[in-house]
Order: sequence, then structure tokens, then C-alpha cells
Amino acid sequence: MAGKRKRANGTWEFIFKRAGVLEKPLYFTFKVEAEGDAFAANLDKMLDRGIVPTHLLPAAPVRHLSDLIAEYERDAHPSPKDRGALGTITRSNGDMRLADINAAWVDNWISSMKRVDRVAPATIRAKVGALARCCDWGIRLKKIELPDHPFRTLPNGYSQYTALDATIARVKRVDVERDRRLEKGEHEAVLAILAVGVLPRRQRPLVLEHVPALRFMFVLAQDSAMRLREMYTLTLGQVDAGRRTVFLDKTKNGDKRQVPMSSTVMAELDVYMKARSIPDGHPPDALFPWWAGSTERDDLHRLSDRLSSLWVSIFEAAGCEDLGIHDLRHEAVCRLFERTSLSETEIMKISGHRSHRMLLRYANLRASSLSTRMW
Repeated sequence: MAGKRKRANGTWEFIFKRAGVLEKPLYFTFKVEAEGDAFAANLDKMLDRGIVPTHLLPAAPVRHLSDLIAEYERDAHPSPKDRGALGTITRSNGDMRLADINAAWVDNWISSMKRVDRVAPATIRAKVGALARCCDWGIRLKKIELPDHPFRTLPNGYSQYTALDATIARVKRVDVERDRRLEKGEHEAVLAILAVGVLPRRQRPLVLEHVPALRFMFVLAQDSAMRLREMYTLTLGQVDAGRRTVFLDKTKNGDKRQVPMSSTVMAELDVYMKARSIPDGHPPDALFPWWAGSTERDDLHRLSDRLSSLWVSIFEAAGCEDLGIHDLRHEAVCRLFERTSLSETEIMKISGHRSHRMLLRYANLRASSLSTRMW
């Protein structure tokens, strides 16, 4: 039977003790004695049968990396890419004690990926980034303590193979930098497909929806260096036609920025606004018709994946092999280098890159354009 007592403030405290059933006594407080009696009667019946309600069981302590990753995937809804990376980490290092994670362990883990597993630099960054985000979440919820946060203090280039790494691994993995750009005639080929509005398929052709929006996004992407999500979540309030700028307040790295619009984009914007149509239930001030207004991570990932796949289908129909919508961001950055006298710092402010190293991965300047600057 539960014990009970009336406190000085008028509330009733109920105490439950069961040797062999409860690890420690349970305490509950009620304002009304009758409510406590009813609760106690039900709980006593369950405890007498050796049953402890799940919500009353003590939470299992998070002790290993696999525990932290499991809770993170359950409660934080990481991206599909992060889930994939974390799955491989669980299989290889899931039994690692959280208390033993420090800078030395992180360095050894990265070295092992290079020297033993021969992992590509891009994959190393994907795994480290996914685990860093998982630990960020764990730190905020006090599930893990990382005083020096070794994932966030890694030096630039940590994923690259040193001479010693290459010697031990007997192979030197290098970054395969994506340098796909629009080739001659591809811009016109894509516009021609959009003008027809139908993608040929084996069984049934796909009739494209929102063709004016697709055309404007295509032009905007290759002149603005904006990311896909930054584009499809734009609202009319972010577009300042007078100043020819777009204000981005929700970006991948969290930094706000102003993006200038070229005369080509402005002309296309004027045409698009006359045909713009937003579906019912979507934000009425949305610039594009695909975003329903949700800021949930899973919803945004699903929409990004759907639009990315659609653009791949459009590019394939236009004969643009191995071209993706993100390649147009690379195209835009290259154009800023080739067609303007802007400094690297100014281009970084437009593109949203945080470091010169990352920006230069995009800036694959063509020799034909650079030759005009030579003496």
C-alpha cells in the first residue's frame, strides 16, 4: 500500500515502495487527496503484479556512442544523408564510451578512416559532420560533455591525405571536385524542353507543372549562386526590385546575406510575375509554387529531393548529361569570377561561402576567360 502524508502547504504526498520491483521509492504530489487515492489504488494494483508503467521507469543512461546516435535519430530527425553516415559509425564505433571521446580519439578515428579504410575525403567530412551535429544535440540536452568539442576544432584540410597517410594506406585519395558547368547550347536546350512542357518517357510522357516558375528558377540559379532551398522558400518580401537584390535570412550556414540580381534575372522576373500562380493553402507571398510554408527539416528535405529529381529529369531530357540543379550554383560562382571584377571576399558575401578554400572549390575558371586578363 502506498503511504501518504499531508504537507504544510495543503498538498498530499504519496510514497510507493516495492522491494524487488522498484529500484527506489516513487513520490507523487496531489492537490486533492481523493485524486491521489484513486491514482494510488491503480498503481498499487500494477505494482502488486510486478508491473511498473513504462513512463515511471528510470531513463537508461546514455553511455555509448550507439546510444547517443539512436536517441538523436529518434528525437532530432536528422537528414537522410546524416542517417546514412551515422549508420556506418554505429556499426564501426558504436561501442565507444562517450566519456572516452576526446581530441585524441577523433584524430585517431580520422587517421583510421584514411590509413585502414581508405575513405575518400568527402566521405570523411560527411561522417565527421554528421557525428558533430549529433554531439551538438547531445551537448544541448546534457547527454554528453565535450569541453573542447574536438569535432568543432579540427583544422582546415583535416580530411585530406598527408604523405604519411598515403604511404600507410598505399593509396592517396583526393577530393573529386565537382566542376560540371553549362556547356555550349545546354542553356538553350533546357529552355526548349521547358517551352514544350513535356518530358518524354517510355510509358507515358510527364507533363510539367508550373513551367514559368521552372524557367525563372533555372535562370535565377545560374546567375545568383543561390542554393535550391534558398530559392524555393523565397517570399515576395525578400525581393527588392528597386535595388535589384534578394535578402536571404534563412541560409545553410545561418548567415544572412544580400544577393544582387543581374539584368537578365530582372527581365525574367518581370515575365514570371505576370504568370505566377501559387496553389491554395500555400503562403500567398511565396515567390515559387512548391513550398507549402513548412520549416520542418524532414519536409524541406523531401521537397529538396523532389525538386532535385525533377531537375535531373529535365536536364536529361535536354541532353545535359550528369547535370544537377546544384551545378548551376557552381556555374554562377564561376561567372562572378569570369565576368566581374569583384574580389574573392565580395563573391563570398554573395555566394554565402564561409572560407576562401570552400569558395575556390567552386571557382573552376576557364582558361579561355582568364586569357583575356593576361598581358
